[in-house]
Amino acid sequence: MDAKTVEGMVSDALEGATVNVEGSGANYDITVVSEVFADMRPVRKQQTVYATINEAIASGSIHAVNIRTFTPAEWEEQSA
Repeated sequence: MDAKTVEGMVSDALEGATVNVEGSGANYDITVVSEVFADMRPVRKQQTVYATINEAIASGSIHAVNIRTFTPAEWEEQSA
């Protein structure tokens, strides 16, 4: 598995999201910016992203992930 494949999995599941994936092998850092995260608690945001890659985790293709989630407004604050 490579970063582009993981990025595609998340992007396909979270329509309209901006997704950036870094890493290789079975370890990835995933950053997702999406309006879908509005009004979600941090744990629910993580669960939403995990659900998009759950099959790859279960198969062992992905072993470790670091997920960062933002709404567009949170991303703007983070980037400032």
